[in-house]
Amino acid sequence: MAPLSLEIELVESFLEAALAEDVGPGDITSSAVIPPKAVASGAFVAREPGVLAGGPLLAPLFRKLAPPGRGAGPGPRASEGTPRLQVKLLKDDGDALARGDVIATIRGPARAILAGERVALNLLQRLSGIASMTRRFVEKAALHGAKVLDTRKTTPGLRYLEKYAVRAGGGTNHRMGLYDQVLIKDNHLLVAERRWPGRAVAGAIEAARAAAPGGIRIEVEADTLEQVRQAIEAGADIILLDNMTDAQMRQAVALARGRTPRPILEASGGVTEARVEAIAATGVDWISVGALTHSAPALDIALDLEPPE
Repeated sequence: MAPLSLEIELVESFLEAALAEDVGPGDITSSAVIPPKAVASGAFVAREPGVLAGGPLLAPLFRKLAPPGRGAGPGPRASEGTPRLQVKLLKDDGDALARGDVIATIRGPARAILAGERVALNLLQRLSGIASMTRRFVEKAALHGAKVLDTRKTTPGLRYLEKYAVRAGGGTNHRMGLYDQVLIKDNHLLVAERRWPGRAVAGAIEAARAAAPGGIRIEVEADTLEQVRQAIEAGADIILLDNMTDAQMRQAVALARGRTPRPILEASGGVTEARVEAIAATGVDWISVGALTHSAPALDIALDLEPPE
């Protein structure tokens, strides 16, 4: 697994938009109830077992609500004489969490902490839910040497973070978008059939090979074993076995065996946690799972504040 790296500069504008959406012109409840110089302390706590993702977002998120000195922000700034807001991470992304584990502590202006609480928890819960589900899939697929990949079935605007969470869970990222890998899917082949009657798979692979920049891998979706044969003969780098039975996938593995270079075989479609180990046992190399990013349940994480000083 490659080292985790969350590039905060890539999500700065997203964090600002998320806060602006929730805080708007100001938190009217805290402004009415909480004194400007009130200080609060608390901890982000796991309420159930799982895998952490999103911890490094906490400090930059709350800094936008209580920046040191002057600066723009969609929420309250620390009053003069109020301690700066401090976040201390006690767990790293990718760490396994037990019920009751403290993920991070926070201390600073109470208004800022309360203003950012919901956005912070939404992010931690969502990303940790993805990492937790990914870890379960990865552990089962690894019993047979298969890798678990994500897909482009992500929340618009959250792809970078959701795919980061997959890595935190031990999974592997598939292409980030339409720009970094060729993937010839069934609808491409449907249209390509008019251009290359009877040989749409081979024609599309040849055309993609000629047009793609150097180093770009060519993947093609196959719904049948005949399409697998055509893709192998045309020299596809990766063949996506779409919604095939376990028996069909074993046959596809047999077809590719002994080929030089041997194409990577990727299983996709209908992959559930209950079925992933059986799919891996067919001998495929990769298993792509859209559910990791479109159906992962949020991990239960809470912010527990201490009694006021």
